[in-house]
This record gives sequence, C-alpha cells and structure tokens, in this order.
Amino acid sequence: MAAICVFCASSRTLDQRWLDLAAETGREIARRGHTLVSGGGCVGMMGAVVEGARSAGGRTVGVIPQSLVDLEVADLASDELLVTASMADRKTLMIEKSDAFLTLPGGLGTLDELFEVWTTATLALHAKPMVLVDTDAFYRPLLDWLTLLTDRNFLKPAGMDLLLLADTVPDALTTLESHLP
Repeated sequence: MAAICVFCASSRTLDQRWLDLAAETGREIARRGHTLVSGGGCVGMMGAVVEGARSAGGRTVGVIPQSLVDLEVADLASDELLVTASMADRKTLMIEKSDAFLTLPGGLGTLDELFEVWTTATLALHAKPMVLVDTDAFYRPLLDWLTLLTDRNFLKPAGMDLLLLADTVPDALTTLESHLP
C-alpha cells in the first residue's frame, strides 16, 4: 500500500483529545495496510501516532534530525529511523519517502511541514495528495485566511485546490486513498 506521512504536534502539554486523535490516526493507517512516515519523535501527538500504528501492527518510518536525537526524543522503536543533518533535510526526506500527506492539528512545526509540501506541490515538484484534518474546525481561521489570499490573487485557485480537507481521520484516509495513483 502507500507510505502516508503524518504531520502533527510534538508538544508534551496537549489535551488528551489531541493525543487520542493522533493514536486513532496511526491505528487507522495501519488497519488500512499503509506505512506511517513520521517526524521520528516519540513525544506528543507524534509519539501517539506511531504508538497507534504499532498497536495495530503497522510499519513505521521515522525521519528526525540529529539535533532532536541528541535531545533524546527519537522514536527508537521505529521499524526504520532515518537521521538527517538538519530540519530542512528532514522535510526533504519525508517528502521523498511518502506517497501522501495527512496533517493533524499542530503548531508552527506542523504548519512549516504542511506549507513545504504544499508549496512544492504548487510548483509541480510532486503530485502527492495532501489532506488537512480540520477536526472541530481547528484550521478554520487559517483556511479563511488562505481563501482571502486566493481572493486577492496571492494564491491561485488551482493551488488552493491541491489541499484536500476532511473533518475526520477515516474521511481523510479515504480521500487520500482515492487520490493515490
């Protein structure tokens, strides 16, 4: 099946509901026979998504910069743990190793990863599907702002259309699967 990269928060101070959403995501990816590609961390939602995948028998690939390995936050239980020299190298390798991207709620790092993948897609550097999971309208203010960018011609409508939306993890995965080659 596909290698699905999940972008999500690695904060240790999140409400349990976000950790549960990440764990559900990992389990659902594994149940559908896909490989999980993650940022290679073992904390926050990132840790929950890999544990969820493993609990359902899934394969996990982590991609992490050496600086985070040094902080002892690496997911050493990954089936494959790839260590990069920098955060930029990490994003590049995550894009190369993945067939599709799913973005859960997160902060600056999550948005950085999403925008990197989305920008490279708008430049036709890849044609891999991307789904934003907008649970409880988490991303609604951002989506409103992005619509404003489109309305003001800073973002072409075709670029906006590359980002697919879903309210739930099962819907997000079904959408991704329907857009895989």
